[in-house]
Amino acid sequence: MSKAPKPINLALQGGGAHGAFTWGVLDWMLESRRFVIEGISGTSAGAMNAVVLADGFHKDGEDGAREALERFWKAVSDQAWLSPLRRSPIDIIMGQWSLDMSPSYLAFDIASRFASPYEFNPLNINPLRDVVEATVDFEAVRACDRLKIFISATNVQSGKIKVFSDGEITLDAVMASACLPHVFQAVEIDGVPYWDGGYMGNPPLFPLFGTTGSSDTVLVQINPVERKETPRTAREILNRLNEITFNSTLLREMRAIEFVTRLIEDGKLEAGHYQKVHMHRISATELNPLQASSKVNAEWRFLTHLRDIGRKAAQDWADENYEAVGTRSSIDLRAEFL
Repeated sequence: MSKAPKPINLALQGGGAHGAFTWGVLDWMLESRRFVIEGISGTSAGAMNAVVLADGFHKDGEDGAREALERFWKAVSDQAWLSPLRRSPIDIIMGQWSLDMSPSYLAFDIASRFASPYEFNPLNINPLRDVVEATVDFEAVRACDRLKIFISATNVQSGKIKVFSDGEITLDAVMASACLPHVFQAVEIDGVPYWDGGYMGNPPLFPLFGTTGSSDTVLVQINPVERKETPRTAREILNRLNEITFNSTLLREMRAIEFVTRLIEDGKLEAGHYQKVHMHRISATELNPLQASSKVNAEWRFLTHLRDIGRKAAQDWADENYEAVGTRSSIDLRAEFL
C-alpha cells in the first residue's frame, strides 16, 4: 500500500549554473510524488527554478513542471553558445568544469573589479533576462494557487530584504533577485533599485512560516557553509567571502529556529501560539570542489551532470529521512549551525 505524499516547503538557494543541481532535486521530487510542495522561497537561480516550476505545474501538474524545468535549463545552455565566457582548452583537457583558465572569463573578472556595469554595459544587456522572458508565463505563475511562491531581492537604498509574492511576481522581480551588482545594473521596480536577494537571504525562510499547511522546510543548499581549507589566492579569498556573506542571513534564521524550537520543547513557549519548524537539508559533497567560475558555465553536459547529482541527492535524502518529515527535523540545528 502506497503512502500518502507528505507536504513540504522548499527553500532554494541561488548559485548561477549550480542551480541545475536544484533542478535535479525538483525533478526527482516531482517524478517520485512522495511529497507535495506547498511553498517555495527562492533567491537568484532558486527564484528562477521556483517560477519555472510554478508555470509548468499550473498548466500540467508535476509532468508539466518537469518539462518546464528542462526546457528552461536547455534554453539557458543554448543562449550560452553565444557567450564568450566558455571553458578554455586547458580546462577541458584537465577535465575541469571551471573557467579559471579562460582568457575571456579572466578579462571579464578583472574588468568587473575596476568598472561598474553602468560603464562596461551601458545598454544593460542581459541575455538571461531574454531566456526567462521567453520561457516563463508569469500570468500562469501568479495564477498558480496550489503553490505559494516567494522571491527575495535586496533593496539597494534601505539595505533591507524585499520579498515578492502573489501578484508581485514578475519578470523584473525575478531579475532583481538575480542581479549581481558588479555584473548588472540595479533592477528598478516602482522606482526602487534592487540587487541580488542573496545578500539578505539565500534564501529567506521566514516567508514560509505560517503561510502553508506544512511545518517542514527542506533547504536545497548549493553554497557550502563550511570549508576545511584556508583560501590563499586572491580569487579564493574573494569567493570564500562571498560564500560567507550569502550564507550569513540563512545561518541567523537557523539559529532563531533552533532557539524557538528549544523554548517550545522546554515548555517556555506555548506550541499553539508558535509554530515548531522541522528543518531538512539536501546538499551534495560533489558541489564543494567546484570553483566559483563554474557558476557561469552553462554547457549542457555540465548542467545535466549537476541535474543528475541533484536527483541522486534528493533520492538519498528521502530514503534516509522520509519518516522524519512531519515529525521532527532531520538535521541537528544546534550542532550544524551554532
